[in-house]
Amino acid sequence: MSGTAGTSLIALFGSSATTASLLDTLYGRSGQAMTSIAPSVALRNAERNGTRQVAITAKQPDVKLAVDAFRRGVAKATSVETLLSDPAVMKVLLRANGLGDQAGYTALAKRALLSDLNDPKSLANTLSDTRWKAVAKTYDFANKGLSVIKDAKVQQAIADGYAEITWRETLDRQTPGLSNALTFRAQAAKVESVYDILGDKVLRDVVTKALGVPAQIAFQPLEAQAKAITSRLDLAKLKDAKFVENVAHRYLLAAADAAAATRTSTGFVDLAVQARGLIV
Repeated sequence: MSGTAGTSLIALFGSSATTASLLDTLYGRSGQAMTSIAPSVALRNAERNGTRQVAITAKQPDVKLAVDAFRRGVAKATSVETLLSDPAVMKVLLRANGLGDQAGYTALAKRALLSDLNDPKSLANTLSDTRWKAVAKTYDFANKGLSVIKDAKVQQAIADGYAEITWRETLDRQTPGLSNALTFRAQAAKVESVYDILGDKVLRDVVTKALGVPAQIAFQPLEAQAKAITSRLDLAKLKDAKFVENVAHRYLLAAADAAAATRTSTGFVDLAVQARGLIV
C-alpha cells in the first residue's frame, strides 16, 4: 500500500502493536496501547527488576485483600474438601500456581488437586495438561491432607506467587507474551523430551509460535505434533542459554505480530459499527 491511503490506514489502526491508533484515541482505548520498548529490552528489564516489582505488586490493595482472604480460608479449613470449596482459597491457590485460567472449572480443579499420584488412573495423572499433576504433587492433598498448606512458609510462597502472576499480567498488557517468555527462559533447560513441551501450556505456546508451527497441529495425533516440533528443534540446544534467549525473542516478535493483527481486526469492526451509526 502506498501514498495517502497507506498513511491514513496507519494513522487509523496503528502501524504495529507499539503504535496507538486513531480509533484507540477516539474510543478511549489509547491507554491499552502496547509499550514502545523493544520486546528483547522488555524481557531483560523484567528479568533484572522482577524481584523488586513483585514486592511492589504484593503491596497493592487488591492483591493484599485477595491474599488475606486466602489466609483466612486456610486457617478456618477443617478438611481438604472445605478448603477446596472456598472460592477465596481457590482463586489465589490456582492463580499462584499458574492455573488461573482454570478457575472456572471448579469440579475438575477439586478432583485434580485431590488426585493420589500413586494411582496411575487418578485424574491428575491422566490429564494432558501436566500443570495439574505438578500442583497435586506439590501439596499432596490426597496423602497429607492440610499439613502442607497449613505451613506458614508454604502460604507465603503462594502469596508471593499470586503477586508475581499479577505483575506478569501487567507485563503482558505492555508487551504481549512477556510472561510466557520469562517462564520459558526459566524452564527450558529442564526439558528432557518433546512431550515435556507438549504437556505444558506455556512451553507449548512459546515453542510452537517461535518455530512457526501451525496452531492446527493441536488437532493431529500426539506423535504428529511431536514430529512437527522435533523436525524444527534440537531439544539438546535448550540447555544453551543463548539459544533459549533467541527462541524467546522470536516468540515475543510473533506475539507482537499477533497482537497487532488483533488490534487491526478489532479496529475494522469498530469502524464498521461506528459508520453504521453515522447513517441516518
